[in-house]
Amino acid sequence: MDRSCALARRFAERLTAGGAQVLNEVVLNQVLVRPGDDDTTRRALHRLQEEGAAWMSGTTWNGAAAIRLSVSNWSADENDVDRTAEAILAAAA
Repeated sequence: MDRSCALARRFAERLTAGGAQVLNEVVLNQVLVRPGDDDTTRRALHRLQEEGAAWMSGTTWNGAAAIRLSVSNWSADENDVDRTAEAILAAAA
């Protein structure tokens, strides 16, 4: 679990550095991110799901569209996080 939490924090750092807004305090393995406005966020999520880069779900947080990430696979590593964070940022661009 500690490893998953550390990877979630890495996700948050990478996404924030890329200009996305992380909506939650990352204390467990969950990251709630908003890479743009509602339309951009929904479009990015749709692209990511179509491309199959990683599975993530959409949600609404305080009335705004967001993407919910859960780091839970025992085999996930830093490279997976970096690759997926880049995919999220590219899908929102």
